[in-house]
Amino acid sequence: MTLTLTIDTERWREHHRGVLGQYPGLVPVCKGNGYGFGHHRLMRETTRLGTGLAAVGTVQEAARAQDFYPGDLLVLTPYRNGEASPALSDRTIRVVSSPGHCDGLAGHRVVVELRSSMRRHGITEADLPALRPVMSGWEFEGFSIHLPLNRVGGAGGAEEVASWVRRLREERMPLRQVFVSHLSAEEMAGLHAEFPGTRFRLRTGTKLWLGAPKATRYTSRVLDVTRPERGRGLGAGRRRPASGPHLVVVSGGVSHGVGLRAPRTLSGLRDRARHLVGIGHACLDHHLSPFVWDGVRCRFAAPPRLQESVLLVRGDGPPPKVGDEVAAQLRYTITRPDRVVEEPQVPPAGSAVTGGPAPEPW
Repeated sequence: MTLTLTIDTERWREHHRGVLGQYPGLVPVCKGNGYGFGHHRLMRETTRLGTGLAAVGTVQEAARAQDFYPGDLLVLTPYRNGEASPALSDRTIRVVSSPGHCDGLAGHRVVVELRSSMRRHGITEADLPALRPVMSGWEFEGFSIHLPLNRVGGAGGAEEVASWVRRLREERMPLRQVFVSHLSAEEMAGLHAEFPGTRFRLRTGTKLWLGAPKATRYTSRVLDVTRPERGRGLGAGRRRPASGPHLVVVSGGVSHGVGLRAPRTLSGLRDRARHLVGIGHACLDHHLSPFVWDGVRCRFAAPPRLQESVLLVRGDGPPPKVGDEVAAQLRYTITRPDRVVEEPQVPPAGSAVTGGPAPEPW
């Protein structure tokens, strides 16, 4: 029972080198489930790139990563007074997003997050006077601003960053380094040209790790193939499947991330029409799965189980056989494969996991 992630290592790394060439000073982001690859593997690749700095999501991720990553670690979750934090090395950089949450950071390395048009968290212009007195006690690393991924109307991302830099310059704030997100190489070049004394560094995970879709693929092992019996239910819910040539049981269930969906923002008439069509199909119990056989996405014959899924496979071609591999179109940031295979096999380095069972998400 295996859901496998296969990586074309050289093509994947060639993409990494290309992104690094476009964005000098790049800061790789390694958080959550490690974008489907695991933190050990991403930290190994970050070490190869030689950036000297990686960003993680939480203090717990930083505490684990510091044991196998030799560089500095930027914790993206803002610091809060009284938080319960594991022991962190002096290579850790904390983010401050409010002048009211700075207790205990004297002598520590700190990045100040600025409020962007995302309006998630970050200091505002009104907070600057209250921030200045406490900054003198920090080892100040710079400012950061997290921009929205999709911008509809208003100023562009680079202009939003530039507006903040001008305001900080008026306040005579130190502007040696600013961390940004979701900007193009051209926008980054424009910022460097306008503010030559400031180093702008792009933080990115998706562009770096998931920007070469042909270098990675998910496959699932076929566990069983049967023909549905007319009028007979199947699965724990004894659901009656639609008639079809074959029922195929494959590896991969909700514990792997199969069948999980997140809310998404709809924009435009086409998006809304597609969403309505999807609701109509769901009312008829027609649910597309992420599994593909003979170039066609299969429907779920029943809701996916913890570690396996039952598919309804139609078509004129031969059905899959037990032991065959079925392609799977899965969302990397929520998927946890059983096994990761690197082609060609990468020699083990330190504690990095390079083949066989998949590492823990961190």
